[in-house]
Amino acid sequence: MTTKPALQSQPDGQQAQVEALPNPRRKPDAMRQMPYISRAYLILEEHFSERSDVLVGSEGYLCQFSDDRSDYVAPDCVVAFGVAPGAIRDDRNGYVISEVGKPPEFVLEVASASTGRMDYTVKPGIYAGLGVTEYWRFDRTGGRYHDAPLAGDRLVDGVYVPIELTATDDGMVWGHSQVLGLDLCWERGHLRFYDPMAGEYLPDLAEAKAQLGAAVVALADAEARADAEAQRANAEAQRANAAEAELRRLREQLRGEAPE
Repeated sequence: MTTKPALQSQPDGQQAQVEALPNPRRKPDAMRQMPYISRAYLILEEHFSERSDVLVGSEGYLCQFSDDRSDYVAPDCVVAFGVAPGAIRDDRNGYVISEVGKPPEFVLEVASASTGRMDYTVKPGIYAGLGVTEYWRFDRTGGRYHDAPLAGDRLVDGVYVPIELTATDDGMVWGHSQVLGLDLCWERGHLRFYDPMAGEYLPDLAEAKAQLGAAVVALADAEARADAEAQRANAEAQRANAAEAELRRLREQLRGEAPE
C-alpha cells in the first residue's frame, strides 16, 4: 500500500514482524484506470504533504481486522486524518482499522468496466460498515461504468446520505467534500480538486511542472530586467561623474585664464 507515514518502532528499536496483507487482485482493465488513480493520489498527497497527521494511501486493502478477510476491499484512494506517523506499517501492506484505531475519512473509487457496477451497488454497504465518513465515485466516461459521472455519500448515523452535486451549463459536475475541505469536480472526463479557500484548483504533476517552469522563466526575466536597469543606472552615474569632472576642469581653466 502506498502511504506517507513511516514504520512504527518497537521499544528495543526493532520492527515487530507482522503478516503482510496480500496484494489486491489486479483488474484486467487496470492500465486504463491507473492514470486517474495515480493523479488523484499524487494531488492529494502533495496537498496534505505538510501535515504529519494525514495519511494518503492507495494500492492496498482496507479492512477491520487483518485476520478476517470477509470485509477486505481495495479502495483506489484513501485519506485519513488524525493518524499518527507509523500507524500504517509498510510491511502490513494495507489499512487495518483495528491497528490504526480509526477508519479513513475519505475513500475514492475510480470506475472501470470490470468493477464499476460493484462500486455503486455493493461497496457503499461495505464502506458504511467500515465507518468511512465519505465515499466518492468518479467515472471518466460520464456514467457508463458507474451510475453517474461523479457521486459522493456522507455517513450519517451509520447510513450513507448522498452529497449534493451541482451540474453547470458547460457539463461540469461538482460537489463539496467536508472532510477534505475541497470540491471534487468532474470536468471533461477528468477529476479535479478545487480549493475554495484558495480559490484555485490543486495542480497535478504536469500542471505543477508547468507552473514551476513559468515561475523560473518569470524570475529569469525579472533578474534580466533588474540587471539591465542596474547597467543603465551605472551608465547614467558614469556620465554624470564625467560631466561633473568636465565642469570642474572648465571652471579651473577659466580661473587660470582670468586677468589678475
